[in-house]
Amino acid sequence: MTTPDETPTHAFAPGGNRRHRRARGGRTGARRALVLAMAVPVASATLAGTSAFAADDGPAAARGVSAGVLDADDAQLVANLDERVADARLGTNVSGVVLDADSDTPLWDHNGSTTLMPASNAKLATATTALTLLGANHEFTTKVVYGDGTLTLVGGGDRTLSGDDVAEMARTAVDGLKAAGLSSVKVRVDDSLFAEPSLAEGWNEGYYPTEIAPVRSLVVDGAAVDDTAIDAAIDAGKVFAEKLAALGVTVDGDVARRTARDSDVPVAQHKSAPLSDIVRTMLKTSDNNIAETLLRMSAVELGRPATFEGGAALVRQVLSSYGISLDNFVMHDGSGLSRADRIPAATLAQLLDAVTESPALGSILDGLPVAGEAGASLGPEWGRFDDPDSRCAVGKVRAKTGTLTGAIALSGVTRTDDGDWRIFSFIENDSTAAPGDIKDAMDGLAATVNGCWA
Repeated sequence: MTTPDETPTHAFAPGGNRRHRRARGGRTGARRALVLAMAVPVASATLAGTSAFAADDGPAAARGVSAGVLDADDAQLVANLDERVADARLGTNVSGVVLDADSDTPLWDHNGSTTLMPASNAKLATATTALTLLGANHEFTTKVVYGDGTLTLVGGGDRTLSGDDVAEMARTAVDGLKAAGLSSVKVRVDDSLFAEPSLAEGWNEGYYPTEIAPVRSLVVDGAAVDDTAIDAAIDAGKVFAEKLAALGVTVDGDVARRTARDSDVPVAQHKSAPLSDIVRTMLKTSDNNIAETLLRMSAVELGRPATFEGGAALVRQVLSSYGISLDNFVMHDGSGLSRADRIPAATLAQLLDAVTESPALGSILDGLPVAGEAGASLGPEWGRFDDPDSRCAVGKVRAKTGTLTGAIALSGVTRTDDGDWRIFSFIENDSTAAPGDIKDAMDGLAATVNGCWA
């Protein structure tokens, strides 16, 4: 059985089909060690040799591939993309890259190194960082400790913690209290794992509460998503206190903050689902709150400040360790909400190429929304892949969506009828067309890559 840190030379493609690839630098565990050894943030990175995604002023064929080298099908793909990327709905500030995944060959590049606002495609970088540093099987632990007549609920960065989870911890804690002959306690909360919530560069307060909640290490049932006046940690403590009271324990006074002490005795804990499951959920639904929590937990793992800056510096280090170009790469948050984020399509394509070669990152492929998948961000409820040009790609495209005012992105993988895997990334900024029309045009590009819209 393969462990999360093992990287065999044959990786699993989407859908469970095995494809043979050239090995890319050994184990994820070694890569994690490399990142651990890097004492300062990476300012830039250069691939060994000339990048296939270097800027190219020439038309038509991708850099490194002459039109004469392409077979007839690929030449037709390039011609179709050249025509369709000029769709007026996409505007003039659009970029795209397509790779042959099996050979790592660039098939098409349209302004691929141009730095553009990636929106939620930035979550691909966040997921890669968290899986690399924490491991796919990592679980986030919420604890209850006892000391000085006080039960303290200690946040561990589990953004999926539920009221039922808290109730189970309360039952375990009450059993311990009763065994010790205690019938009353104070309740405190400790959410000191993260720095105080703040706005990332490129955020504005208008993001609260609809797009994102203040980022805290202790949250129950998504509290503070709908009302940012709620202190999520204190609210979690109140839920815990209510569960204790329902079990016959008297809670003295109001819930307040307290930093847990080393001398406190652990009495209960809850472990989250594995990180791989959480990453799948984050990508399928483009969950901003999970993304920002994972960015901070990656920093915590390496003893860095649990801040936007601390997490973003690690993203750069991790991507560099995979040999991914950081040219024109700027990232200020984990969710892609920042309007100051900039990631070229070429970088996103390289990132996805690395993902396809590493079983440790397999939950990213599993988490990519599938065209037409209800409940995910490419589902019919979002009007995706539902026009005559792109409908043929339903069930055939897996891709991460990205949407901000003035920015729409789509990056993913697809398999042609001939069995060839293609990696693609498309980003547009500043189009004046209606968002739904822009997405239809971008879905058409993905259908073109698949080959069903020939």
